[in-house]
Amino acid sequence: MMIIGCDFHPSWQQVCWLDTETGETGEQKLVQAAGDAERFYRQVPAPALIGMEATGNCHWLVDLLSELGHELWVGDAAQIRASYVRPQKTDKRDAAHILKLLVEGRFPRIWMPSAEVRDLRQLLLHRYKLVILRARVKNELQHLCLNQGVQRQHKLWSRAGQQVLRELPLKPWAARRREDLLRLMAMLDQQIEPLDQAVKAEAQRDKMALLLQTQPGVGPITALAYVLTMGEVSRFPRGKQVASYLGLIPREHSSGGRQKLGAITKQGNRMMRMLLVEAAQAAVRYDPEFRKEYRHRCHRKPKAVAKVAAARKLAIRLYWMLRTHKPYPEIVRIESSPRVPLVGAS
Repeated sequence: MMIIGCDFHPSWQQVCWLDTETGETGEQKLVQAAGDAERFYRQVPAPALIGMEATGNCHWLVDLLSELGHELWVGDAAQIRASYVRPQKTDKRDAAHILKLLVEGRFPRIWMPSAEVRDLRQLLLHRYKLVILRARVKNELQHLCLNQGVQRQHKLWSRAGQQVLRELPLKPWAARRREDLLRLMAMLDQQIEPLDQAVKAEAQRDKMALLLQTQPGVGPITALAYVLTMGEVSRFPRGKQVASYLGLIPREHSSGGRQKLGAITKQGNRMMRMLLVEAAQAAVRYDPEFRKEYRHRCHRKPKAVAKVAAARKLAIRLYWMLRTHKPYPEIVRIESSPRVPLVGAS
């Protein structure tokens, strides 16, 4: 069996391999544009074990290795680097170090989504990017109104507000800017609407997404995004690890018995954090328990901190709903109880 350590880069990759049957080792630089990588992996006898750090722009390699019957392990890049003691860093050393971790059984493997899940993530990501663009366009139109002494806030997007916006007396180039922004906003609305419908249809077909929608404030977009982002929830032993995975816990630099906390880490999926904060604000309106805790926290902390705390609580509750397969409001009674056995626990 071949074991291969791969140091992946967008334009090339450095590989180091070991044949466990013959003990033969070797290394090679593979240039992607020249087709070296595809030729190399096609001539490797299947199945081979290949390890690489978690990185972007590598979906084509993941699909290629799956097609050829090879097994790909993706590792935590921070843990791989932390296990490398020597300060010298080169592509050859990195590939050899990954191979060493694979051979010794110390490779910090992480969960990888399937091809279908990756494609559904693209749907959510595409919609998210277009929504961000639309928000920027709306902000620019708000600034045009503010510079003319008109402040309508969210009412600017009503029929009356749109009429006021179109009737503003602007100079030629400001008027040109207004018309271009209005056309751009209309085009984005037209593109986002079918994506919303597609997300809702996918959420209706997913049992776990339907389960999460029983929680007040959680709609089909947040539910589907949470299911696709978290994947196998059994890989998280506790809810605190879910909050850490989503970047909803504070940074900490404590020493000498003194605790010092900072802002949240913002690690993980930015889109998921945004959706959770939006859903938490809706949950505050419709869920009595959320509203009580939110108002209590607002007396001691700024509202922004209270919103993030509500998003963290919501993320942990959704995690417990997936772990126990319990809908709202039944999950409220068991989400924090250590005495409740988990699904599949012996």
